[in-house]
Amino acid sequence: MTLDPSRLERITPWAASYVDQRKFAGLSVLIHQHGEETFFDSHGVRDIETGAPFARDTIARIYSMTKPITSLILMMLVEEGKVHLDAPVSRFLPGFASCRALVPGATTIDQSEPRATPTLHQLLTHRSGLSYPFNPGVLPQAMADQDLLFKSNAGTLAEQCEALADLPLAFAPGGRWEYSVGIDVIGRVIEVMAGQPLDQVFAERVLNPLGMTDTAFSVPQQATNRLAALYTPLAGDAMDLNAADTGGNPLRLVDAPTTSPFLAATCFSGGGGLVGTIDDYMRFAEALRMGGQGLVSPSTLKFMLSNHLPGDIASLGPASFAEQPMDGMGFGIGGAVVLDPARSRVPGSAGDFSWGGMASTFFWIDRVHEISVVLFTQLSPSSSYPARAELKALVHGALM
Repeated sequence: MTLDPSRLERITPWAASYVDQRKFAGLSVLIHQHGEETFFDSHGVRDIETGAPFARDTIARIYSMTKPITSLILMMLVEEGKVHLDAPVSRFLPGFASCRALVPGATTIDQSEPRATPTLHQLLTHRSGLSYPFNPGVLPQAMADQDLLFKSNAGTLAEQCEALADLPLAFAPGGRWEYSVGIDVIGRVIEVMAGQPLDQVFAERVLNPLGMTDTAFSVPQQATNRLAALYTPLAGDAMDLNAADTGGNPLRLVDAPTTSPFLAATCFSGGGGLVGTIDDYMRFAEALRMGGQGLVSPSTLKFMLSNHLPGDIASLGPASFAEQPMDGMGFGIGGAVVLDPARSRVPGSAGDFSWGGMASTFFWIDRVHEISVVLFTQLSPSSSYPARAELKALVHGALM
């Protein structure tokens, strides 16, 4: 099936409505099918204060859409025979050698017991026992108290991993699925293996080969005037996925382009540290869709985009995460995999691979219909509006 241009035009009023209703300050959508651009549209502004348009060359924080890139680099090292996925993380980061996990029902961080060290595979698939500060629970609270969110200005990646290793796991590795900083830890593993800072590894392994010249952990010097502002509808913490405390201003500024920590990052967060343009990210998405594009073999890429869980995510604990459905959804190496579109309640194809970022960005690849889609905007948290599900429905509604 081919995307019908007239039906794709339905995306334009949908996108405009998000700006008109002050849900997003600005957004852009880019779609490729069969390796060719079939749709692009942008609306609104990247900075309310200056009125600069949310243009095609706007630099955006992609946050967790960094994870698939980090995961791909690890798979390159696996493919080269330098590491295997069942290796314990302590082989590279000794601080994790004597792991403990919270006892079931723990109410304080000191209620823990010895447990096995997570493997690289468990870190990649969010079954390691690690967590995020914005999740509910004892470990997330302890992480929040220490500000362990691997922010761009939070010291170094090594320092963040060392502090994390001092805390117990939320559960025994393999026990359930919980979204976590596991892929940040994978980023540090890559640094140790490569003997280089993660920003250099990214540039050499993926960004330069794919021509992603506007993507990096710090806004490129030539692009500082193109960085978008970050907004939130929340009255409190813009990174709190579970908050219901909305403010009077649906577009409250939380990270200005002129003072953003992304202008000069010190912590290269493999789980959420990249900024870049929509065209750059499309280059990466298309590399995945087309079988690795020389970065890895098609066989390795197929392995990466397969479901690595024993069932769907919902069967391993969580009912939902932000906008991400869990029923009928598996998880591969660094991203979600559609197992059953009907059970996920979002139109799509079995095998769709996707992930999004905290600032409401999103991408997916559909290898059945040879489609890649990237959505860029800058509103945190991503749970604010159902834009991702709506966009998938709009794109599938254009297949004729």
